Amino acid sequence: MKYKNVSRFLLILSAHTLLLYAAMSQSEKAVTYTADICIYGGSSAGVIAAYAAAKCGNTVILIEPGKMIGGLTTGGLGKTDAGIKESITGLSLQFYQRVAKKYGLASGEQWTFEPRVALEVMQDYIREGKIMLLMETQLYKVDKKGSVIRSVNLKDARAGTAISVNAKQFLDCTYEGDLMAMAGVSYFIGREDNSVYNEALNGFQLPEYHKQSGYHQFPDGVSPYKIPGNPSSGLVWGITKHKAQPAGTGDKKVQAYNFRICLTDSSENRIPITRPDDYDSTRYELMARLFDAQADMRSINQYFIWSPMPNRKTDINNRGGFSTDMMGMNYDWPEASYPKRQKMQQEALSYTKGLLYFMTSDKRVPDTLQAFVRKWGYPKDEYEAFDHFTPQLYVREARRMIGEYVMTEHNCRGEAKVNDGIGFASYGMDSHNCDRIVVNGMVKNEGNVEVRVGHPYAVSYRSITPKQKECTNLLVPVCLSSSHIAYGSIRMEPVFMVLGQSAAMAASLAIAKDIPVQKVNVSELQQRLYADPYLEKEDQH
Repeated sequence: MKYKNVSRFLLILSAHTLLLYAAMSQSEKAVTYTADICIYGGSSAGVIAAYAAAKCGNTVILIEPGKMIGGLTTGGLGKTDAGIKESITGLSLQFYQRVAKKYGLASGEQWTFEPRVALEVMQDYIREGKIMLLMETQLYKVDKKGSVIRSVNLKDARAGTAISVNAKQFLDCTYEGDLMAMAGVSYFIGREDNSVYNEALNGFQLPEYHKQSGYHQFPDGVSPYKIPGNPSSGLVWGITKHKAQPAGTGDKKVQAYNFRICLTDSSENRIPITRPDDYDSTRYELMARLFDAQADMRSINQYFIWSPMPNRKTDINNRGGFSTDMMGMNYDWPEASYPKRQKMQQEALSYTKGLLYFMTSDKRVPDTLQAFVRKWGYPKDEYEAFDHFTPQLYVREARRMIGEYVMTEHNCRGEAKVNDGIGFASYGMDSHNCDRIVVNGMVKNEGNVEVRVGHPYAVSYRSITPKQKECTNLLVPVCLSSSHIAYGSIRMEPVFMVLGQSAAMAASLAIAKDIPVQKVNVSELQQRLYADPYLEKEDQH
């Protein structure tokens, strides 16, 4: 069965799955559910984890605080950051094979895809696994006895209904680590100083400008002031008052977020880009100055990564000195309340739609670029429940757990190896800029790092487990224990799905043996992953 309307699908699914859970009690004040495994966060990792847990014979509840499942995989990131593809295994690899089948391919994987197709595959996993799914249900309290989570308390953001979920094991599959934090697990936000883990690429980084690509930097000479050359006139929008620091200095800055934008140039499927109600052209002054400073750069891919997707669509990402990234605007996001995040997301949406309108309308935009962008618009057949624009902000990094083992730059370089690997990462160590500052009277972006990883490296099971004294029945496959720069390599959707599956299977083993997650026999887990990586056997337990 195909579902064209997300809301209708979720309504049907919820009604169906409610019948599957006998251990449910209703009162005037709250609804209580009971399951073996509770997964908070319907990201790609969360969906795959829920399916894997169900295949292992567990009852599962998947809770998504937002309005759409699949995270960035369904949220516009159609140009998969695969790294070395041969290192992608299990249900993660199967996801891309299922996408290929949606496009009529008999075999192989499809690594570029439309959001709606990715969503269909994620919905298939939910339906096939008979997974109970609670949407727009947000965590506000964790009940814990000693180091054991007993239940989580939530509220339906639509109806205000209080909900309690009892489970034996919990997984935090959010991009923010909300369950982890509320459970009292240690975490870090920002960039560690290089000295903390003896790294070279952490902390403050001021990338040089390279003419060919811009390297996400401004060329020398671009004034940061409203009146060029006049500091007393104040800073142009988008520049902070932070000062340059020695390379590698740690701080609490978070790399920039953006939206991965899906547009189309199909006249039959295109909704025109129009002026937002709160449009403010002064927010794009730096883009205009960048055009003036780069008079010989007139390709769209010097200002955006404009990647083609099937059926005349795009996956648009940040590139150059000024683009879709909102630097310095997201520092509060990791620990913000849900209402505050909603407000911040609306600000990011306003900025992004305003930037697209600026590119189509402002006289300071070079004619060649303006003519190109005017060919594109919002696709009618994407995000129909969300005004045809993704509801998923690209939260590249938020909280990172400080667990039993911390993945670092040394793992990425192959200098430190683990024997308890539960999946491989292989993408380069990648951090988007964290800030936009004034350096020697010029505007400069700060924080970008792009360093290749030579070979796939194992991600430690201990990096998804909290310290045993803090929590014994929680696994964290997304906000895992990692330094900032190592997380820049690990934080890719295929890896999150691999780790989500591994976490679900580990939770199943912990239930079967009634042991803390830290005591799971990793050799046994590795054998199960190797023996049946796709979990297609109905009798696999």
